[in-house]
Amino acid sequence: MSDLIEKTLLAGIGALALSRKKAEELVEELQRQFGLSEEKGQELLSKLQEAVGNQQQRLEEVAREELKKSVTHLGLVNRDEFKKLAERIEVLEQRLK
Repeated sequence: MSDLIEKTLLAGIGALALSRKKAEELVEELQRQFGLSEEKGQELLSKLQEAVGNQQQRLEEVAREELKKSVTHLGLVNRDEFKKLAERIEVLEQRLK
């Protein structure tokens, strides 16, 4: 289950990286066709990259939340809970000796 979520997250991040490349190409094309200045082109590129970055961050947040829901739904424990259980078992084993 977590593999599927991880692959989905990585695919989304890959798509966003591809989007950045496309944004750079779009800005270059706009500069050529419409005579955008270097400054205006960089400003536009910065805005596009910021938007892509925001989407990437949102995708990561959604993936994290979905993973948490899946873990809870499957009844799995997190590392801290596992560590506490292991410690309890160790204490109980010591008592039995």
